[in-house]
Amino acid sequence: MADIVVVMHLAFTIFVLLGGILAIWWRKVIWLHIPAAVWGVLIEFAGWICPLTPLENLLRVKGGEAGYTGGFVEQYILPVIYPSGLTREIQILLGIFVIIVNFAIYWKVFHKYRIR
Repeated sequence: MADIVVVMHLAFTIFVLLGGILAIWWRKVIWLHIPAAVWGVLIEFAGWICPLTPLENLLRVKGGEAGYTGGFVEQYILPVIYPSGLTREIQILLGIFVIIVNFAIYWKVFHKYRIR
């Protein structure tokens, strides 16, 4: 079950970062993506831990495995992107990165629908 939560968490993280691309073909996804992106940015800026992280840890412990400290990004994404641990500065940069990527995507989406 914990692995399913990890897959869902990863899918949500990808949706937060790139979900606006779906709006190019399916405009209604904007109503799901914008709140998700705001949530993702708030998690990074405020230094919160996503509720899926404690759920995953709980399921791992109940399954006889060890949980981990920190958040999903620190556990699964940062080891791939950054060799060192998650810092406040990196969290803020990740939040800014999400804003920039989504701004660029929505610029394209709104430009596409304005022309038509």
